[in-house]
Amino acid sequence: MLNVDIRRPRNEDVIALNQFFRTVITDTFIKEGIGYKLEDIEEEIVAKKTYLESDLESNGEKRFFLIALNGEKIVGTIEYGVASDLIRKCTDNTFKDLIEVGTVFVHPDYQRMGIGNFLLKEMYWTLSKKGIEEFCLDSGYIRAQKIWKKKYGDPDYLLEDYWGEGFHHMIWRIKIEDLSK
Repeated sequence: MLNVDIRRPRNEDVIALNQFFRTVITDTFIKEGIGYKLEDIEEEIVAKKTYLESDLESNGEKRFFLIALNGEKIVGTIEYGVASDLIRKCTDNTFKDLIEVGTVFVHPDYQRMGIGNFLLKEMYWTLSKKGIEEFCLDSGYIRAQKIWKKKYGDPDYLLEDYWGEGFHHMIWRIKIEDLSK
């Protein structure tokens, strides 16, 4: 296992984090077979940059990031915040009061080494410490959906062909106490 440290981001991490988002999102789109959707890639990158700015400006009150580092290199991220407009819309506001865990990204060179699980466990602990008992998580990426289904079971919401034929969107509601069972 790598020697990975997890901590909160700092202002001096912004440039490296923005490059990290670009690397991971571009790689994800390519692996999903949608690397040609350049506008969508840029929108996703801008959204993550905005979430990071919100975290740093609010000192973690509006968005809350954790980053994983191997030495000085950022190798993973995770964050939480209010449920996205997409989640609220697709759940008919059922999940509107839930925290959404997202931006669970691992650098392509460091995937399948346990970093994502390490970040998730740290996030579960962080949420529990803050008195948050459940959260939601969503994904439109086929590869990520396989991971989430294995980890959390079938999604609470399955939106078939949401992103086009064969490209579904899935949303899970997860109780932290159920994760230790």
